Amino acid sequence: MPPYAGIATFLNAPHRRRPEGGRPAAAVLGLPFDFGTTNRPGSRFGPGAIRAASRTLTGDDHPDLGLSPEERLDLYDAGDAAPITADIAGSLEAIRAAAAEQIGAGARLLALGGDHTITLPLLEATAARHGPLALMQFDAHVDTWAGTPTAPIYHGSWLRHAIERGLVDPRATVQVGLHSPVDRATAAWTRDQGITGLSAESVHLDGIDRTVERIRAVLGDRPAYLTFDIDGIDPGLAPGVACPEAGGLFPWQALALLRRLGDVGWVGADVVETCPPYDQSDVTAVLAATIGWTWLCLLAARTPANKPA
Repeated sequence: MPPYAGIATFLNAPHRRRPEGGRPAAAVLGLPFDFGTTNRPGSRFGPGAIRAASRTLTGDDHPDLGLSPEERLDLYDAGDAAPITADIAGSLEAIRAAAAEQIGAGARLLALGGDHTITLPLLEATAARHGPLALMQFDAHVDTWAGTPTAPIYHGSWLRHAIERGLVDPRATVQVGLHSPVDRATAAWTRDQGITGLSAESVHLDGIDRTVERIRAVLGDRPAYLTFDIDGIDPGLAPGVACPEAGGLFPWQALALLRRLGDVGWVGADVVETCPPYDQSDVTAVLAATIGWTWLCLLAARTPANKPA
């Protein structure tokens, strides 16, 4: 089927709610939620755009890993967790419950956002199964702002809440691609938690291999979660985001880093902040789809052929 025909699922995977058994399962879940954004709305349309873009990645193998996800994984698209209009708390609980359903059924979950607020309930569901997580965050922003008494949870505060709730270990957390302004109090709080921050400039100057060494040293061998905010990429190369910040990573750098981290104990991932209304060329959605596909290829590469679930 050509990539512009039929009903779009991620990588043309079958649409169902649960794994069917036999092989290790990977589920894709759409999260069309952008009630937590502080700048440009529109990332609610991200899952649809990413699914559509992903269909150009089907039928061939990863050029370096030499396989495709569906070869060794029971890969399926679980549809969307429907947000509740204007209800942030209710929507986040719906996201947590939908993620917990897939994780509880034994699937590794790839979530498609949506704004970055969605990572908090995803971490709740993942940590409930695996315990406190190591975290790798591609992002322009630290996302450890305090919020306000009336709006404590939004796309700039999810990591602070995750740390305070014990969902992630801050000393096993690495942020890659930072390049946004941040107030001194928030920067100090972030450092005091023991989070490792690697700026976009440091990645440019240190190179891929040195950066991979630093990331591995932080994540260690514990269960790890990947959250990839597309605004970590320079907006000249990925303009379709809610909060663009000049001076980010190149797409090839992000993909090169990810490809070299296949030995990390990944238990879940999300790709967030794709905002299609600001990118008529769809290059941002193509990048988001490629990141998700690459992560699934890493899972497949660690799965022996014909291994039962």
